[in-house]
Amino acid sequence: MRTLAVLFIVGGAGHGQTHASGAEVVFSQGAGGAVAVHTVAPGESLVELARRYDVGFNEITAANPRIDPFIPAVGTPVTIPGSALLPDVPVHSGIVVNLAEMRLYSFPPRAGDAVDTFPVGIGDEGWDTPTGTYTIIQKIADPAWHVPPSIRRQRPELPPVVPPGPDNPLGARALRLSLGTVLIHGTNHPYGIGRKVSHGCIHLYPEDIDRLFRKVSVGTRVTIVRQPVKAAVVNGRLLVEVHDEAGCDLEQEVIDLLAEKALLARADLAKLAAAAKARSGMPTDITRT
Repeated sequence: MRTLAVLFIVGGAGHGQTHASGAEVVFSQGAGGAVAVHTVAPGESLVELARRYDVGFNEITAANPRIDPFIPAVGTPVTIPGSALLPDVPVHSGIVVNLAEMRLYSFPPRAGDAVDTFPVGIGDEGWDTPTGTYTIIQKIADPAWHVPPSIRRQRPELPPVVPPGPDNPLGARALRLSLGTVLIHGTNHPYGIGRKVSHGCIHLYPEDIDRLFRKVSVGTRVTIVRQPVKAAVVNGRLLVEVHDEAGCDLEQEVIDLLAEKALLARADLAKLAAAAKARSGMPTDITRT
């Protein structure tokens, strides 16, 4: 089982606190062992490795920007992202989805228990997944897909209803949100995880939606945010996590967040600029020495 270390975000939304738990929340997920680097074997691509290690396509390509994601050279070392900072929300409970990093966090009912996290696919341009706070109103096993009229206009060859089965884009499990038209569900195209591929729904790998489906219940809170920049102080070190986001001045986003948290004086501005430029999606130490 691979472990992903998730570090606590500094303070909470609207707080200027500079404390954070120095402990790591470690969760078991995926397969292949606690791997930080994978050496490419013949026939492998980053698409396949992303699923093997339970990360999204966006995460593995951001961590390896100089590697061809589809035809990487045999023997190339590939970094497997292994840690993340929690999204900055008022309450860490239920499900939190950060669209900017394309990752879902499922919090336990009891503090101190393991947090589950999964990569997701989200809404494509023009079909953006909405932000906001909702609840799960229905759990559906083996869902049928009632094709929306808007999609049938794009693809008239589709039937009004796609029955459960391997050709159903909802996969084997679905969670309907109080928003109504948006679901968290599986997929029959797992290569879309970590990409903008949906008409607004949130997609998970088949093995991940099965785990999440068994864990959550009707009434669970679902908070959807868009946070391209996160920050935390862990064991006395200032970490930032920067995700690519079109239309954002990411360096300024980092500066503004650290200023809001009263942490800017602890940052090395050269390291901050480098982290914003790299957009690696991984926690990066920018502590001033």
